[in-house]
Amino acid sequence: MLSERGRRALLGIVESIEAAQDFVVGLRLDEFSTDRRNLYAVTRCLEIVSEASRRVDAGTRERHPHIAWRQIANAGNVYRHEYDIVSPGMIWRTVQEDLPDLLIVCRAELTRSPGGS
Repeated sequence: MLSERGRRALLGIVESIEAAQDFVVGLRLDEFSTDRRNLYAVTRCLEIVSEASRRVDAGTRERHPHIAWRQIANAGNVYRHEYDIVSPGMIWRTVQEDLPDLLIVCRAELTRSPGGS
């Protein structure tokens, strides 16, 4: 069973992934790269995903070892402190390639837990 903290973390991840995906829908990478507002908004979503991933229950992480939990948590430090090496392409690939699997896992965990969304 999920702790309340773990449930809130998963909800935060789901909401932030959905927002990031909404921000890029209908855009191409070149459009996204020159749209400062969307680039900053998606980066903020990824910061939230990173921070929330630190609060995910150990049981959830253990059930989904294929998710790079440590790298997700560490990515926030890159977005906040090493922003000069973060490219629009890196952000784009994260949203397009990495977040869909994480979203599936978080939704599944919320569904299997009483009181999930």
